[in-house]
Amino acid sequence: MNIREQLYRDMAPHHLTPLWEVLHSLVPQQPATPCVPALWKYDEVRPFLMRAGEAITAEEAVRRVLILENPALRGQSAITQSLYAGLQLILPGEVAPSHRHTQSALRFIVEGSGAYTAVDGERTTMRPGDFIITPSWTFHDHGHDGDAPVVWLDGLDIPMIRFFDAGFAENGASKSQAVSRAEGTSLARYGHNMAPVRHDAPFGKTSPIFSYPYERSREALERLERDAPVDAWDGVKLRYLNPLTGGAPMPTMATFMQKLPAGFVGKPWRQTDGAVYSVVEGEGEAVIEHGAQTWRYAFGPHDHFVVPSWHTARFTSERGCVLFSFSDRPVHQALGIHQEERLS
Repeated sequence: MNIREQLYRDMAPHHLTPLWEVLHSLVPQQPATPCVPALWKYDEVRPFLMRAGEAITAEEAVRRVLILENPALRGQSAITQSLYAGLQLILPGEVAPSHRHTQSALRFIVEGSGAYTAVDGERTTMRPGDFIITPSWTFHDHGHDGDAPVVWLDGLDIPMIRFFDAGFAENGASKSQAVSRAEGTSLARYGHNMAPVRHDAPFGKTSPIFSYPYERSREALERLERDAPVDAWDGVKLRYLNPLTGGAPMPTMATFMQKLPAGFVGKPWRQTDGAVYSVVEGEGEAVIEHGAQTWRYAFGPHDHFVVPSWHTARFTSERGCVLFSFSDRPVHQALGIHQEERLS
């Protein structure tokens, strides 16, 4: 045994380890995520959701969700190292009971109408393509007064909050919280480039608008596709805003909506924030590369896929499509570590 090996053996009981043996993995020359790209075809996932609806009630499950686990992070309930994603089902007449937690959550409606989310005393009806926020530590419940299943994408910062050991949760006193404000109140107050003269930030650093209707988002995308230059990498892409700050709608997650025009052949890009995509409508292809590996995903309506950190991606669409996405970009930007490259 040489002098170095003896050093390692003697200091191990003192919980010491040499930096020089792991330095290159701790401080790599470029991001080295363990995550891999993945695609979830909705036609394959939906039957399992419906079977879950037969196997357990929304009340018993608290949240009837099938987690979209990254294939390289099995058992960690994570789609990237900082983000969680899952597909939630609620059936007619059900209530997913009220609770609150420190984790921020987004809902992106995939299928069906007639369900609602209630946040801090205000309900909003869920329609396909709507983006809805559950701010950190606000009571929220879901219900369904319609006649067909409703499915939405849940996006949360669960792995990030777990990293900080800062997760708390509390159940509500009743299944459904009392409604204290008319539907649309938050949108009327903050959603028209105006705000009350005397107001505070009702949800802290989270947007005071907790429901962003798809019809308004799509109208903006169509107008820009028609009247403005189309970006060679993103097509027509907009980010959702917190109207009080101009920043991301949640302190830990940014959300985006983009439209790829018919015939779009995008240039490649990569970024340090891993991104989760939900296909709203239309079809296309995502080509993702990392090192010597290449993944090609033909996607259609309601499919979901993930582009991990620092993986090169490019999108094409023969007939055009609309994509919703979310990432942990606000945290990268707050820490001053965000990097993005638009390649030619």
